[in-house]
Amino acid sequence: MDRMLYVAMSGAKETLVAQANTTNNLANAGTSGFLADLNQFRSMPVFGGVHPTRVYAMGERPGTSFDQGSVQYTGRDLDIAIEGGGWMAVQARDGSEAYTRRGDLRVDENGLLVNGNGLPVMGNGGPIAIPPFEKIDIGADGSVSIRPLGATAEQLALVDRIKLVAPQYDQMTKGEDGLMRLKEGANTDADPEQRLVSGALESSNVNVVDEMVKMIELSRRFELQVKMMKHAQENANASASLVRPM
Repeated sequence: MDRMLYVAMSGAKETLVAQANTTNNLANAGTSGFLADLNQFRSMPVFGGVHPTRVYAMGERPGTSFDQGSVQYTGRDLDIAIEGGGWMAVQARDGSEAYTRRGDLRVDENGLLVNGNGLPVMGNGGPIAIPPFEKIDIGADGSVSIRPLGATAEQLALVDRIKLVAPQYDQMTKGEDGLMRLKEGANTDADPEQRLVSGALESSNVNVVDEMVKMIELSRRFELQVKMMKHAQENANASASLVRPM
């Protein structure tokens, strides 16, 4: 009886984990450059001091969907979309270098070029600092140029170049902060072949309809597992009543 209860209990618990993953994907359906997390279930034997006679369900995130979202033109000077499978380097909260496709950029109060998450965009020598300007342009190669205050339209100054990289997908992993990093923890070199589309943003690659259907399926699966736990309890009570002395 305990086998039935244990399998149902672990299945219900891992279903809630999968539901949280699906909810996170739906919550970021409107986030520029967001990559959906995948989820799968598998059975795992329970190893201990004796032969593994119990099995529990385990939900896990085997990886990330690298499908590219659609490019939507905004006309905004600081919006960029990355062509192909490249990435833009940013400085994560912990100070490490990480990679993202989110391109809704802005200049913050400290003069740093940051993306929509407020993370500094990396250039040739670190975070890109923007001097006071009247106009800013980002070229297809990632070069950041400005027209300084009081300068004429022809007086453009090259500030830096956004670090664009293109590591292999199987070398990358997604962290809890939603940023991509190399699995071995190292940084990768800039790839001069990568190109940007200015005045455009890449949408999230989340398929809202699929995620909604998945959420309904997980909800029904959780209800079924709870019913199985109740049946296990009823069977245990019935068995106990049969051997109870009169």
